[in-house]
Amino acid sequence: MKKNHLEIEYKTLLTKTEFERLLAEFADVTPVIQTNYYIDTPEFSLRKHRHALRIRTLEDRAELTLKIPQDIGNQEYNQDLTLEQAQTILQKVELPESDILSLIQETGTRIEDLFAWGQLTTKRYEKETAIGLMALDENTYQGQKDYELEVEVQDAQQGKIAFEQYLKEHHIAFKYASSKVARTAATLQSKS
Repeated sequence: MKKNHLEIEYKTLLTKTEFERLLAEFADVTPVIQTNYYIDTPEFSLRKHRHALRIRTLEDRAELTLKIPQDIGNQEYNQDLTLEQAQTILQKVELPESDILSLIQETGTRIEDLFAWGQLTTKRYEKETAIGLMALDENTYQGQKDYELEVEVQDAQQGKIAFEQYLKEHHIAFKYASSKVARTAATLQSKS
């Protein structure tokens, strides 16, 4: 996993039919199941500072990630965790000393108020393509399911052009996809 880096990605929501059609291109890929646990205060202090904090668990490891939007892309800060460390943090959010903790403290967010407020599980098919690292995702959260195609690129302009061309070649109309954390939060707000 990449450590601290600038993430530039393009994505679109897919219909179930589009998702199933694209699966053929990922036939050689074994899917990975990952669950994102989103962390904030009850008042969403981090979100108000445009920060997103999550723990992602996979089969044999976990990762703590803080995303901060930039003019282009998101600056991502990552810290590897064991599954045991991840469970401990999720039960009582005590963040390890790190750049992530320092950046959160800079916002004035009360660390003791942090809690895991939502989760999203993804079945991800991921592979390197000529465009960049492409992921075909089936997401489940709050009793909902959606499908998404995203590509992480190095060059914002070239990546955008290549992604749009890929969608055109595959007869997929672009459908705006907010971030996974935003979609999960929206389902909570619609239920309250």
